[in-house]
Amino acid sequence: MKELILGGARSGKSRLAEGLAANSGLDVTYIATAQAWDGEMRSRITQHADRRPVEWGLVEEPLQLASVLGAHASPDRCLLVDCLTLWLTNLLMADDAEKLARERAALLQTLPELPGRIILVSNETGMGVVPLGELTRRYVDEAGWLHQALAQQCDRVVFTVAGLPMTLKGAPL
Repeated sequence: MKELILGGARSGKSRLAEGLAANSGLDVTYIATAQAWDGEMRSRITQHADRRPVEWGLVEEPLQLASVLGAHASPDRCLLVDCLTLWLTNLLMADDAEKLARERAALLQTLPELPGRIILVSNETGMGVVPLGELTRRYVDEAGWLHQALAQQCDRVVFTVAGLPMTLKGAPL
């Protein structure tokens, strides 16, 4: 089962994904894509870590998501990736201009072949004002294209607002 959980900042998407993983009956590995560039981000990472059950595995990987998914996926495991937009940001900021295209293609190629349950969390960024600046517009565009491609591959897609999940595709929660 592949699931994509979308929502805005503080929409409840991570809590929803964590609940689904906890109730899956499978061993859980949390794949964190965040990098602690400043104190505020370190605080966010700590909040997420404090919420997770201690028995969950943790893999921190800011760039090579497809490789990590391939290495850890198994029929008896739930992989929770939080979050794709941080991963996308990391790739956009990488020195290698082609790295985003390579890693995105690898993710889209790998995902359908993975065994077990995969829960992907991502920020929906395309519902507001078009941002100023080339990089921020590219970020919103890339996130939108990534979400569309992943939604095609996922069995369930959920949009979360104010802590309430709305199933867009697949079986209701």
